Amino acid sequence: MTGTIKKLTDKFFGFIAQEDSDKDLFFHASNLVDVDFNALQEGDKVEFDIVDTPRGQAAEQVKKI
Repeated sequence: MTGTIKKLTDKFFGFIAQEDSDKDLFFHASNLVDVDFNALQEGDKVEFDIVDTPRGQAAEQVKKI
């Protein structure tokens, strides 16, 4: 899946706007691959996997493209 970083927080998590859905996905800095959280900016394009969690769907294996 692909999307755009929509919002970043100072608590090392953020939200991704999916390209093919109006639902935003949560991600945590621990789910980033080959990129430091502090290097991300809102508007960056990313690819990711969607996983089901107890709180709903979230993004894992987030990579900047």
